[in-house]
Amino acid sequence: MSPADLTRLSAKAQASARRRANHNLHEELADPIQRLAIAMEPDTLVRPHRHPHTWELLYPLAGRFLVLHFNDAGEVIARQILGEDAAVLETPAGVWHAVLSLDPGGVIFEVKHGPYMPIAEQDFASWGPLDGGSKVADLLAWYKRAQLDERWAG
Repeated sequence: MSPADLTRLSAKAQASARRRANHNLHEELADPIQRLAIAMEPDTLVRPHRHPHTWELLYPLAGRFLVLHFNDAGEVIARQILGEDAAVLETPAGVWHAVLSLDPGGVIFEVKHGPYMPIAEQDFASWGPLDGGSKVADLLAWYKRAQLDERWAG
């Protein structure tokens, strides 16, 4: 992807109701390795979730991203800022995690095993709010300040 492609993808995210957009580099959803660029704005909700079947590799293409890992009780067990603390980060299969864009125009590159499967309801943390709703802004603010061993009390 060129810098112009990243800019176009960011503009698409900014115009989206979900405040994110992706560009798949894999040819089809059945591909065994999923590779995609995801543009997301700082007010994008990425609900805490897990992928039981695959690891997930993240690399920032533009901007910085906060990645939080949680234990089963919802306590923060790891906190990294991609583009600052780390250049690349792998989340192991089955680990609860969330991502927050820290900068407008942020684009992150994601690689994981395919085929594409939507996240099943049981793989979203029960303590995380759904898309929309008044608790979303509170959760995003908490992501920014969350430290090790803390838990969302929303």
